[in-house]
Amino acid sequence: MNPPVKPSEFPLRVLLVDETFERAALLKHALQDAGCKIVAHVSSSADLPGLVAELKPDLIILDTESPDRDTLENLCVIRRDQPRPIVMFTHDDDSDKIHAAIRAGVSAYVVNGLKSERLRPIMDVAIARFNEFQAMRADLAKAEGQLSERKDVERAKGILMKQRGWSEEEAYQALRKAAMDKGSRLADVARQLVEITELLG
Repeated sequence: MNPPVKPSEFPLRVLLVDETFERAALLKHALQDAGCKIVAHVSSSADLPGLVAELKPDLIILDTESPDRDTLENLCVIRRDQPRPIVMFTHDDDSDKIHAAIRAGVSAYVVNGLKSERLRPIMDVAIARFNEFQAMRADLAKAEGQLSERKDVERAKGILMKQRGWSEEEAYQALRKAAMDKGSRLADVARQLVEITELLG
């Protein structure tokens, strides 16, 4: 997972997506006033995942009349593979579009224009929300991993108890000793035993 982006770490490297030249010019000026570095400006989100992989921006800003399906799909790919804080400026206040954009990974959905003095606070909020969400995902993944490891240990103990006629404590101590002898984690040894048992039927 990417390290947290800190709002105070300027200049932020921004990837700008805006199909309208006039709007983009105003937004570029506002971003520069806010102390940002624009690493690229593109008029379409068509190759957005590729650009993010290549440029590794700190923040993505999209300025669009309304987010279309292709844009949202590209944002979903970014959220899955290389998550970044995303700010979307739009004139579309349709609740379905807002929910779709948030599900796609948009950190801040801003309707009806932009004032330059609002840009820095909006970016800070988007980054804070993004970092909070990433921390929640990491905590969830850790909890799921720990649960999976506990299940592997329980299954491995069950296998040894059935095959060797050991008590639960004896099976656990055998796994623990095997892990220590191999210099491995208990969960890894348990998982290997479960996998081998499943392979041999």
